[in-house]
Amino acid sequence: MEYSFYDFLKLLGSLALFLYGMKIMSEGLQKFAGDRLRSILTAMTTNRVTGVLTGVLITALIQSSSATTVMVVSFVNAGLLTLSQSIGVIMGANIGTTVTAWIISALGFKVDISAFSLPLLAIGIPLLFSQKSTRKSVGEFIFGFAFLFMGLNLLKTNAPDLSANPDMLAFVQNYTDMGYFSILLFVFIGTILTMVVQASAATMAITLIMCANGWISFELGAALVLGENIGTTITANLAALTANTQARRAAVAHLMFNVFGVLWVLILFEPFIHMVDWLITDFMKVSEADGVAVSFKLSAFHTCFNVCNVLILIWFVHFIEKTVCKLVPQKEQEEEYRLQFITGGMLSTAELSILQARKEINLFAERIQRMFRMVKDLLHTENENDFNKLFSRIEKYENISDSMELEIANYLNQVSEGRLSSESKLQIREMLREVTEIESIGDSCYNLARTINRKRRGDSDFTEKQYEHIHQMFSLTDNALSQMIALVEDTHHSVDVNRSFNTENEINNYRNQLKTQNVIDVNNKEYSYQMGVHYMDIIAECEKLGDYVVNVVEAHSDVKEKKA
Repeated sequence: MEYSFYDFLKLLGSLALFLYGMKIMSEGLQKFAGDRLRSILTAMTTNRVTGVLTGVLITALIQSSSATTVMVVSFVNAGLLTLSQSIGVIMGANIGTTVTAWIISALGFKVDISAFSLPLLAIGIPLLFSQKSTRKSVGEFIFGFAFLFMGLNLLKTNAPDLSANPDMLAFVQNYTDMGYFSILLFVFIGTILTMVVQASAATMAITLIMCANGWISFELGAALVLGENIGTTITANLAALTANTQARRAAVAHLMFNVFGVLWVLILFEPFIHMVDWLITDFMKVSEADGVAVSFKLSAFHTCFNVCNVLILIWFVHFIEKTVCKLVPQKEQEEEYRLQFITGGMLSTAELSILQARKEINLFAERIQRMFRMVKDLLHTENENDFNKLFSRIEKYENISDSMELEIANYLNQVSEGRLSSESKLQIREMLREVTEIESIGDSCYNLARTINRKRRGDSDFTEKQYEHIHQMFSLTDNALSQMIALVEDTHHSVDVNRSFNTENEINNYRNQLKTQNVIDVNNKEYSYQMGVHYMDIIAECEKLGDYVVNVVEAHSDVKEKKA
């Protein structure tokens, strides 16, 4: 057999051109319709049916179910889509991706589309060098489309001619006559191939070529298609590796959906194959000439499989949601140490970006209150080992609060570089102030923990009366933090700002009262001067923390007043 390593490299190069074309085409369309796609995705997922239709539309437009599912995972990670909504969109994406197979079947085998590739490049090149971003994106799409079909044509040309090489055909046929085991084997091969190539459309093109050339039967081609549907889920799961729990759940839902579909089709494989065969040859009257019928059969199989799977599973969205929640449980420790809503520039519209940052600031405030409550627990932790663990955790929270301030501030600065209304600019300015003040609350919490740690290293302890006063001050401070959180999360302007100012006055008055009393108690030798220093350090730090809380409240109130 005359098939050299050079020929093999040409085959790989053809596949590379096909994949590159698909990537460029998909990216060009996403750039051209990016904001519109995002608007569709967030607006059209009010129920499971519109969610499915949205997934179909977007995937048919951008020609990549992987791109859609990665986008969905990012939106879930950003808190813009719920898990339930994302499952519907992912179902639709599986139907949308079948469009690629129909395009290849209709144009790639019946029409020599590669003959138009070079003229298409000539049309696309002026657009590619255009200064206007929309034209440039259209140029990229045209280039990608041309490369995709050039790659497909080269794949057909450079694939080894198995009919002229019976030895190689025999190698393939060794695994084609093992009955149902061959079907399972080809499902596995399709899964692995798609996981490696990272594009189900590419493996679909390879499958169509293999069937059209008669190397494998329609049944084994269908088995490869089933495997490709499992393999394509790896992209979303890879994207979700660094995401939050909800995003990982969306990726697992995608995997569950496809695996379930493959399982029931494998059980009903023969009748399902016959149904598709009848649909194409008898109902649609497609001739068997030139391997066109088998490519249409595979495309129809791919579509029927995904449509039937959606029709079955669309009624079980909530069940799937509950199942993935059990499979991927919420881990408090894991969730605490990462940004939950800001994901690295997935959004470009200022309103949505500000919404993301607002949610992150709300979460930041909640984490800071959790940190303060750890300090309260630290005061009464007797066991040395438990004390050290809790102190280390507070220290870790301090580092997290520093990182969160920096990341949220950087994100808001990036957003502010875009086109914004004066109201949005003001909002960003006040949000930056809020973030700085919340981080200062974190610093105060850490200072309190350090004071408690220093006191613990000494020989004496606070008196019962001192503990009573510290508890009262902690209670006032915690109350102030709760009111602050209620205010920053209030979207209906129903929280009374005056309550926060009243609590701050209470804290100030109580600090002044304790400061005077402390001088009297030290003079009366009720406790040592050193214990008095530690005691007043805690009281003064709580008062300082209260000031930072009021600063956050004022920053937030300024925005609301000006918006009103």
